[in-house]
Amino acid sequence: MSGRFVRSSKYRHVFGRSTRKDQCYDNLRVSRNAWDTNLLKVNPKHIAVNWEAGGGGAFAIIPLEERGKLPERIPLCRGHTAVVLDTDWNPFNDDLIASGSDDGKVLLWRVPENFTVRPDVNSDDIQDLAPVGKLSGHPKKIGHVLFNPAAENVLATASGDYTVKIWDIEAGKPKLTLNIGDIVQSQSWSANGSLMVTTSRDKKLRIWDVRQERPAHETNGHTGAKNSRAIWLGERDRIATTGFSKMSDRQLALWDIRAVREPINGFKTLDSISGVCMPFWDDGTNCLYLAGRGDGNIRYFELENDKFEFLSEHKSADPQRGVAFMPKRGVNMHENEVARAYKTVNDQYIEPVSFIVPRRSENFQDDIYPPTTGVTPAMSCSEWLGGKEAIPPKISMASLFDGEGIKEVSGVEEKPTGSIESPAAESPKPVETIKATEAPKASGPSSPKISITEPAPEPTPVARPAPSMKDQGASMASMVDRFADGEEEGNVSDDDDSSFEEVPKPIERPVRAAAATEPSSPRVSSPLRPKVTEPASQPSISSSAAPSPTSETGSPSTSVPKNDIEEIKNLIAQQTKTIATQAQQMQTLTAEIEALKSKLN
Repeated sequence: MSGRFVRSSKYRHVFGRSTRKDQCYDNLRVSRNAWDTNLLKVNPKHIAVNWEAGGGGAFAIIPLEERGKLPERIPLCRGHTAVVLDTDWNPFNDDLIASGSDDGKVLLWRVPENFTVRPDVNSDDIQDLAPVGKLSGHPKKIGHVLFNPAAENVLATASGDYTVKIWDIEAGKPKLTLNIGDIVQSQSWSANGSLMVTTSRDKKLRIWDVRQERPAHETNGHTGAKNSRAIWLGERDRIATTGFSKMSDRQLALWDIRAVREPINGFKTLDSISGVCMPFWDDGTNCLYLAGRGDGNIRYFELENDKFEFLSEHKSADPQRGVAFMPKRGVNMHENEVARAYKTVNDQYIEPVSFIVPRRSENFQDDIYPPTTGVTPAMSCSEWLGGKEAIPPKISMASLFDGEGIKEVSGVEEKPTGSIESPAAESPKPVETIKATEAPKASGPSSPKISITEPAPEPTPVARPAPSMKDQGASMASMVDRFADGEEEGNVSDDDDSSFEEVPKPIERPVRAAAATEPSSPRVSSPLRPKVTEPASQPSISSSAAPSPTSETGSPSTSVPKNDIEEIKNLIAQQTKTIATQAQQMQTLTAEIEALKSKLN
């Protein structure tokens, strides 16, 4: 079933489009170091690429708009005494970047205003960039650096000393230390910055409660000897990992952070290629991109019902060693681009690959561009260290599409609330019920649903139940019999015991009020009780069906069917919730059965 649902997805035709060579970033010297990182990091303004440089380590920063062939000599970020292993852009400042090196140091860099790799000076006079900050604390190489996605100025660094340190970069001091126990192969933050997942050489998958400096969960990951990667799936409580089996087959797995003993639906075998799969998650489309290190393919999946459903694959004859994905606020929405990857080719140039949803409309596609994470942190470093948890405010993609700049959006819950309260046509029933209890005249023109061919416009909603309750008696009785289980329910249809029998009751009720001697009806709706007792003193008016006095009894007889419609709607809503809950339970049971089947096989 889930496969059919995926085929009906709006992303089933997403395709990857390569870029012409003259629009790539050519004449590069990408680092050939064997350390397993992505080599590239990108944001909407710059690309950072680890550089092959002598005399210590360096990396280059390339503005996105400066495509084509780069000069032989460009400004580099120099300051490390050994090769640069990893970099990461600050998510709240597109000009601030951190770098980790084999020398055990973390350096912070700020891109100057109007920075260019083609300065109008002699090549011998080109000035390299200098760091603006230095973090010292690890005795061995720093292989991974990663900024917190929710808190400002919080940086995680993984080192060869088997620890991960959490830094306050503004203070320049480590605040927390996670003792991993082995070489860290990958790390990823949760969306609110409170948890972190790591994979390490001991083949363990650990989910850390960072501020408690202890693992909340620990389990066996991929069993292969090669490196594995882990990535947090946005704001979900799910984690995706890539790795290898004992037979060196590439695998993909999905984990529930609340029960990480085994992956959901087991380990999924991808292929037998030897390169590490680099995972990238797009929270706006719920798609996972896997870029193979050493091959030229990028395959992508859609997460549906806790399953990664394969969508397609971008194939290329040019293998990549480094890959980076653009944050969602940097894609080209005018071409319906939902993701953009930057891959290194032959360690000489960087090629952008656009993933596009094929649509002809040139308008903004709001269904594929929901609000995305902006550039405002959810909290400061001190607040985060104090235990605060929050997700950064979202920004509107429509404002970026229209060229209005970054605009934050409020909570999603406000939209349906406003739509219910603002237009009266969207919610006529509650408004009419209130008016009917106040004045009979106000209920007449505001109830178009009970319109009938009566000459007077004001008593129009009242004229329907009064003259038609005798004419439609037989049809109402047949409707009751249709939903009744036996004769016993048909006999007690006036007692309001069955939800299906509430349709004829508004019509039969005036007859009982005129003929019966009971002062009150068996109906239990409290707002209508004071009005129901009023027509009992005027039995001749309600039974004569005369058009002139109907305005006197219009209020109670109109409010009764409206309240019944409300009750029916409430019952339908409750039944819909029950059905949805049962469907969710069925999906959970189906997933458990499939997991048991996979174990037995």
